[in-house]
Amino acid sequence: MANAKIDILGPEEIPLVASLYNQIFRPQRDAAFLRRRFLGRYNVLMMAAAIDDNPVGFFVGFELKPNAFFAWLYGVLPDYRRAGVAAQLMAGVHEWAKQQEYEVIRFECHNQHRPMLHMAIAQGYDIVGIRWDPDRQQNLVIFERSLAHE
Repeated sequence: MANAKIDILGPEEIPLVASLYNQIFRPQRDAAFLRRRFLGRYNVLMMAAAIDDNPVGFFVGFELKPNAFFAWLYGVLPDYRRAGVAAQLMAGVHEWAKQQEYEVIRFECHNQHRPMLHMAIAQGYDIVGIRWDPDRQQNLVIFERSLAHE
């Protein structure tokens, strides 16, 4: 298992998040896209995972409603997957969310992202619904995990 260093990032580090995003996801997005997504959002959280001082993964989320935190994006560079980096990011998010007194964490995942689906189940998330994604013309699986008993 990787021993990644997980750090909370500030707004000045949005370009780092955009760079990591573009190494993992398509279509590519720039820092301005992320800044627009954060407009009007409360309690935006960005984290980065680093191994040997090299950024290898990231997380972005924000408040969905006063008791629920929305995990918008998790990403780990392909060469570092299946080493526990995403689980370490997830643990960091859970700890931060508990400190902020959120009761649940929610995220959505496309069905074809099987490793993320498996990790969500292994991390104690429940499937609470599905939602149609009109941009990708696919269903998203909606996961939620209670933080009340941790």
